[in-house]
Amino acid sequence: MSRKSTYLIPSRTVTAEQEIKKSRFITTAGHASDKAAAMRFVESVRKEHPSAHHNCYAYIAGSPFDTTEIGFSDDGEVNGTAGKPILSVLQHKGIGEIVTVVTRYFGGIRLGTGGLVRAYTGSVTLALDVLPLKKLVTTKKAIITVPYQYENAVRLALDKFNIAIEEAVYTDEVLIEAGIPEDTLDKLADEIMNATRGAARIKINKT
Repeated sequence: MSRKSTYLIPSRTVTAEQEIKKSRFITTAGHASDKAAAMRFVESVRKEHPSAHHNCYAYIAGSPFDTTEIGFSDDGEVNGTAGKPILSVLQHKGIGEIVTVVTRYFGGIRLGTGGLVRAYTGSVTLALDVLPLKKLVTTKKAIITVPYQYENAVRLALDKFNIAIEEAVYTDEVLIEAGIPEDTLDKLADEIMNATRGAARIKINKT
């Protein structure tokens, strides 16, 4: 499979601050599992800084290898100088399920287009440098059905890939349920079919 199923996500929310030509840039970065969570995060930051001139943001509300759940906003800054640069930093870092808001209190000195891009890019980088991360592994539920004589072969194959069995049901055959990392499915299926001489049936839950 080409889609990567393991990636890093934020484990908690952090803030970082810097001052550039009398303007304060406060970056808040945290976890957002979906778009709705990202927008709630943005709104909470806005409420914390009601007098700020700008609350520019970007989010990747899923896998960093999937572009379908991304968004950004310049929030009144010059078009293309804030939201998109913030998003570019997030994408370069390869972090998923993340939302970042850069709050600006204008200090009276204009930075120019290039200066704004550098300010927002640098502000995000400061926060990401101290952001604690944890690994997320996306899985698919698999139900493996085999005759009794091949149960141990399936268990050994799962153990080889460090996959824990969630449930085993014994009827006229053995039904074994396990959560399989998405990028392991094909290799594991081949391993099981070889180990059981083609006797196994593997059903993958698509939801």
